Amino acid sequence: MATPAAPEPLDGLMNDPYGTYAQLRETAPVRRIAGPDGNPAWLVTRYADVRAALADQHLSVDKRHALPGSYRGFSLPPALDANMLNMDPPDHTRIRRLVVKAFTKHRVESLREPIRRTADALLDAIEEKARTHGRADLVAAYAAPLPIAAICDLLGVPATHRIDFTAWTDALIAPDPARPHLAKEAVVAMLGFYTGLVADKRRQPGEDLLSDLIAARDEGDRLSEDELTSLAFLLHFAGYENAVQLIGNAALALLRHPEQLAALRADPARLPGAVEEFMRYDTSAVFSIRRFAREDLTIGGARVAAGETVFLGLGSAGRDPGRFPDPDRLDIGRDASGHLALGHGIHHCVGAPLARLELTIAIGALLERFPDLALGVPEEELRWRPSIRARGLLALPVVF
Repeated sequence: MATPAAPEPLDGLMNDPYGTYAQLRETAPVRRIAGPDGNPAWLVTRYADVRAALADQHLSVDKRHALPGSYRGFSLPPALDANMLNMDPPDHTRIRRLVVKAFTKHRVESLREPIRRTADALLDAIEEKARTHGRADLVAAYAAPLPIAAICDLLGVPATHRIDFTAWTDALIAPDPARPHLAKEAVVAMLGFYTGLVADKRRQPGEDLLSDLIAARDEGDRLSEDELTSLAFLLHFAGYENAVQLIGNAALALLRHPEQLAALRADPARLPGAVEEFMRYDTSAVFSIRRFAREDLTIGGARVAAGETVFLGLGSAGRDPGRFPDPDRLDIGRDASGHLALGHGIHHCVGAPLARLELTIAIGALLERFPDLALGVPEEELRWRPSIRARGLLALPVVF
């Protein structure tokens, strides 16, 4: 096999992700890049290639398949790392089956009213502040606290123990190079919290997902202690991180497209379809969870060696004109089904129904409450997370 080209830093993925993706799809749809950890990796950008790779069993999520020294990801203890995003079948199959058994449609639907109550309470606070200040930050005041409450309701975390997870997630998703100790401290804090939460639920089960997972069996199998704490971590971390960014990105997309905002206000029944379009148009997960080639293989015409790291561009796939005509235009009437924002294949997001419910309620309640909502700063002043893994706003200033 010929020596691959040297990895290329892609600073544009942070500053201009969709412009960079468009260029890559045209010129090098499978490009060798310097990954988020600085090590070489392959980036796949075309929809068809991304979708096929997400379901390709020759690509593993298990870090043991990585070339020695070729990948540095989150450094997590076993009690947080034994989750489905790091597992291939048969372990992945066993755990996912138990999770799906407990994470039912009825359970998700039971969260509809609590999520709406939380949304209304947050909007009440924003409205009160708006009377005095005339402006608010929708990320801090709405998009961030709403999914925290939803995940805590799902897992049965008592209101008196609901910790603000913003600092923890930020420390892991966008580490501060000047303060590397913050990420380590966040891991220690998370480990202590989830270990204690599982122990509490084992002593005193409740009507919640975590209690059901503790009791879940499948042909005699139960989740181990590390698997339970890792699942609680995954549901909290991924559920919060993805939802806060999806809500913020969707709100911004509507503010940038007043004709689409007006169309949605005029016909709220279009909201479920609009939610799919929001996820396609500006998804929170820029990449899928990294993969490692089990053997030498070909992706989109590029030869990938066994053990090399592969990133699948979910954000790029949603803007591929080969799948979605005129993809850079927000269109709430578009059939956006088939987007890959929540994955595809065996690792399709297990919390997808909850993510859709949260986004639907969050945007619907926001539009009902504030008919004259507008962006509070020029677009060029908006600040985004300093991360090429996750796309989300640090703040969304709005005026009323």
